[in-house]
Amino acid sequence: MSPYTSVAIYYFSGTGNSKNVATWLSGVAEERGITCTLTDIGKVNRLELPLPPDDALIIFVSPVHGFNYPPIMLNFILHFRKGKNKIALVNTRAGMLIGKWITPGLSGITFYFSALILILKGYSIKALYPVNLPSNWISVHPGLNKRTVEYLHVKNKQRVKAFCLKILSGGSEFRSVLEIIQDVLVAPIAIGYYCVGRFFLAKTYYASGDCDSCNVCIKNCPVHAIKTIDNRPYWTIHCESCMKCLGNCPKKAIETAHGFAAFVLLVYNLIFLLLYYKYFPFDLLGGRNMFVSFIVESLFFVFGTSALYYLVHYMMRFRLFERAMVYTSLSKYRFWGRRYKALKP
Repeated sequence: MSPYTSVAIYYFSGTGNSKNVATWLSGVAEERGITCTLTDIGKVNRLELPLPPDDALIIFVSPVHGFNYPPIMLNFILHFRKGKNKIALVNTRAGMLIGKWITPGLSGITFYFSALILILKGYSIKALYPVNLPSNWISVHPGLNKRTVEYLHVKNKQRVKAFCLKILSGGSEFRSVLEIIQDVLVAPIAIGYYCVGRFFLAKTYYASGDCDSCNVCIKNCPVHAIKTIDNRPYWTIHCESCMKCLGNCPKKAIETAHGFAAFVLLVYNLIFLLLYYKYFPFDLLGGRNMFVSFIVESLFFVFGTSALYYLVHYMMRFRLFERAMVYTSLSKYRFWGRRYKALKP
């Protein structure tokens, strides 16, 4: 007999991993005769959602971006109204496969920050559960092969169902806390990614000359981060690198600009930082203030990258430049650029 009369699942998903997990959880609840509602927070007015009844189990499901929940899920949790419900936090993170061993991703501060917010709102945390589904981040590593994707889906579906049965029976699940040491170690990276890194990554996507302006990427972007400039898709700094556009482009015209990223980092480190430390050796307060330096460097990096990205977008109208961009993108090549879509749940 479950202590919950209903389950409310709120999820965010780019390529489909978190959507699958939400669907698997919902299926188990319905098999137990428990009413379940699924809400894709990328498709609703998040501020007008009704609060579930007090005896409902609430589950948040979202991918890990930079060792934290992405901003869309964090903002959703921050604005979630106060309540007394039991909460299960679930993330999907970058799973890999060595033989038949599933290598786990890292959750970082994903669970701890969100759990603290919800506890302060009056909720009780019943589970912190990571799911190691296939990594879709071909910006930083080669795409996974079909065998790996299928294996990870099959194994994790079984595990998620077992987890759901345990939670619906009134149990709890906190084994992920055993990873707290590595989570704490990557916490500075998580903070740096949220403050700076995500804006940089938002400027590493572009549409090649194969783009036919179908606008599928613009229409389907869950955070409305892509717009049209000069009749081509343009990625704003609101992009959360969920990879939905890249995985669903009918022409496979969306690439990740590895060559551009390398150029930006080279310019930043060899020109800006050298000039900054040479001509501005002291901050206003006397002596070098690391916090002030971080702010100055970060602002220059973000705005400098955005300016260069706009220039690149303009230059893409010239065939020679467009080809240079394409062939310096690892996602162009078969060994790297497998587009990822989650399997059907």
